[in-house]
Amino acid sequence: MAFDGITVAALTKELKETICDGRIAKIAQPESDELLLTIKTKEGQRRLSISASASLPLIYLTNDNKPSPMTAPNFCMLLRKHIGNGRIVDVSQPGLERIIQFRIEHLDELGDLRQKTLVIEIMGKHSNIIFCDEKDQIIDSIKHVPAQMSSVREVLPGRPYFIPDTMEKQDPLTAADEDFSRALRGKPMRISKAVYTSFTGISPVVAEEICYLAGIDSQMTASDLTDDMLTHLYRQFQYYMEDVRNGAFTPVIYFDGNTPKEFSALPLTHFQNLEKKEYGSISEVLSTYYATRNTLVRIRQKSADLRHIVQTALERNRKKYELQSRQLKDTENRDLYKVYGELINAYGYQLPEGSKELTALNYYTGEEITIPLDPVKTPQENAQKYFARYNKQKRTYEALTELISETGDEIRYLESVESALDIALYEEDLTQIKEELSQAGYIRRRQQKKKAKILSRPLHYVSSDGYHMYVGKNNLQNEELTFHFASGNDWWFHAKGVPGSHVILKSGGDEVPDRTFEEAGRLAAYYSKNRGSEKAEIDYIEKKHVKKVNGGRPGFVIYHTNYSLVIDSDISGIEEVK
Repeated sequence: MAFDGITVAALTKELKETICDGRIAKIAQPESDELLLTIKTKEGQRRLSISASASLPLIYLTNDNKPSPMTAPNFCMLLRKHIGNGRIVDVSQPGLERIIQFRIEHLDELGDLRQKTLVIEIMGKHSNIIFCDEKDQIIDSIKHVPAQMSSVREVLPGRPYFIPDTMEKQDPLTAADEDFSRALRGKPMRISKAVYTSFTGISPVVAEEICYLAGIDSQMTASDLTDDMLTHLYRQFQYYMEDVRNGAFTPVIYFDGNTPKEFSALPLTHFQNLEKKEYGSISEVLSTYYATRNTLVRIRQKSADLRHIVQTALERNRKKYELQSRQLKDTENRDLYKVYGELINAYGYQLPEGSKELTALNYYTGEEITIPLDPVKTPQENAQKYFARYNKQKRTYEALTELISETGDEIRYLESVESALDIALYEEDLTQIKEELSQAGYIRRRQQKKKAKILSRPLHYVSSDGYHMYVGKNNLQNEELTFHFASGNDWWFHAKGVPGSHVILKSGGDEVPDRTFEEAGRLAAYYSKNRGSEKAEIDYIEKKHVKKVNGGRPGFVIYHTNYSLVIDSDISGIEEVK
C-alpha cells in the first residue's frame, strides 16, 4: 500500500489531536535522513519519528527511542537553535498532498515571538524534510536538491518553498461532477488508473476500492462507461472523500495469514479474502506494518559494504571453482595414458620402425585398442611420453582435488556469511559479522582501532511446551552455541545442505515432546536459505554427536547417524524472548 494522501490526512488529524499545542523538548537525528522529535503535551510525552528515506519514507508517533550520533548533524543543530522548546501551533495538510506542515511558534534571540514551518514531504525518492521561515523561504533541508538534480524545484537555503505541480492532478476534495467526468473521459486507460492519475493523493488500491464500491469493473476504459455508470462512480468517489473530509478514519491492516499485506486509513472492502484487523490510530498501523520492513531496509543499507565484500569474494571463488573443475575434467584420461604406456612396453618390440600407431589387446578390458604413436620416436620413447603425461595429470588431479575441496569450503563459508547478513536485525549483528570477516582475512584490521565490543546475542525462543531454543545469527554465534553453550544431551538442528543457523534445543535431560522438535525444526528452516519453503529438510541430532571440523571455519561441523524431518518454515506461533 502506498503512503498516499488519505493516509497522510488520517495522520494529520491524529497529530493535530495529540501533539498540537505541545512543546518540542528534544530534537535528534539518528540517521542522515531521519528526525526524532520528543514533544511534551498536556497528556504526557510523545515521540514523533520522521524519515525522508528514499526507500521507505515515514512519519508516525512511536514509543521507541533510537540512539543518536555523538555529534549532532548540522540540520539537527539548526533545528535545535530555532525551534528547540518551540510550541506546535498547527498541523496541516495542503489539499490531499502527501505533505504535512508543522507551524511552530518560538522566541528568537531578542525574545520576539516568531513562527517557522517544518514541512514533511512523503514522496518516495523525492521525500524531504524542509525548514522554512515566516515568508516560506527555505532556511535549510535534510536533503539539498540543486538545479542539476531537479529542473522543477531547487531545495536550497534561501530559495522560496512551493509545492511543485508536475502531474497536473486535481484536488479530489473539491472536484465537481463535471471535473470528474472530464478528467476520466480524457484518458484512454483502465478506469482505476484514470482515477489515481487524475486526482492528488489517490493510490491504486483506493482507486480499485472506489470502482469496487460502484460495482464497476476497474479494467474497463472510460470510453466504455455510460453516463449513468460515470455518475454512479462519481457518487461513490464523493462518499469516499466525504469520510476523508470528516476525518471518519478507521485505520486497518489486512493480513494474509500472519503476513501484513495491505494497510489503509479507511476500510478496503474488496479485500474480502484477507483477515482484517482494526487499530486505534494510524500511527499504530504504520509502526506495525513498517516496523520490520523499516529495520530491514536500514540494516540492508548499513550492511551494503559487508555484502559487497562477501559477494565479491563469492564471485571470485565461484569463478575459481568453475575453472578448477574444468581443469580437473581435463585429467579424466590420465589412467588411459598409463595403459598406453604399458601396452607399448608389452607389444612395441614387434613394431616396424616409423609406425604411427599400435593396435593391441587391452588386457584390462579384453578389447582391442589403437594407440597413436610419434613415428620419430622409438617404442620405448613413446611409452615414456605417455607415462610422463599420466604422471603429470595424476599430480594435477591430486592438487586440483584438494584445491576444489578448499574452494568449495570457502564458497560454503561465504554463503553462510551471506545468510547471516540476511537475518541481521541490529547494528550489533553487523559488528559481529564484520569481526568474523576480519578473523577470516577478508577485512584488514586497522591497528589504531580497538577491537569492537560485541553486543549481539543469539535469538531466544520458547516452545509451546516450555523448552528454550536458541538460534545463532552468524558463524561465531553458531560456534559459541554448539561447542560452549549446549550440553551433551541438548539437541542440535540445522537445515540440510544449505547455509543456515545452528539451533540448540535445551532438553534439560527430559524426553522432549514431538511438538517441540517440530518447532525447533521450523526455526532451523526459517533461519536458513530455505526460509519461505513449505517443505524444508532438517537434520537433528544430540549435541554430543556433533564434532568440529579440524582447521575448519567457525560454525562448520560434522556429524553422522542423524535424524531428519521435513517441515515448513512458519515460526509465527513460536514465542520469542526479547
